[in-house]
Amino acid sequence: MDESRRDRDEEGRARNARPRDGLGRPLPYGTPGVERQPEGVVRSPDETVREAQRLLDAGKPFHAHEVFEDAWKSGPDAERELWRGLAQMAVGLTHAARGNSAGGARLLRRGAAAVEGFRESAPYGIGVGPLIVWARQLAGRVDPSGDGTAGGARVVDAAAEAPRLRPGGRSGK
Repeated sequence: MDESRRDRDEEGRARNARPRDGLGRPLPYGTPGVERQPEGVVRSPDETVREAQRLLDAGKPFHAHEVFEDAWKSGPDAERELWRGLAQMAVGLTHAARGNSAGGARLLRRGAAAVEGFRESAPYGIGVGPLIVWARQLAGRVDPSGDGTAGGARVVDAAAEAPRLRPGGRSGK
């Protein structure tokens, strides 16, 4: 790969082909990385939840965020806020695991607010209420000031902090 040229997809759009770690951070070219999630995959809601949970359990919230983003972009308009909010929570966990406490807390809170309207309906068996509680509690732990100005990085373990999308035990375990 010629590092002086921008990576492009078949349609000429900029795409970063650098390998990435489990939290989505770019690694140097030639370094082995984590397999990336394919973009633009249309999944059923159940497939989306299962795949995102698998990735969250594996400590890969950045990759789970990409799965939710596909659902957000391909699903019905009535569900866009659900999937967008779940994507924001996953990327909030990503930032918290990377040590960006303030950004992680902000995204966790934003995601919790986005899914609030789905709290009572529990679409696709998703425990929206418990997810809101999880996101707000984690945001409070990584940014106890509550205003996005956390002093010092409070790094969390993404796998240990992974939320349960559906009530019950760990998937696949």
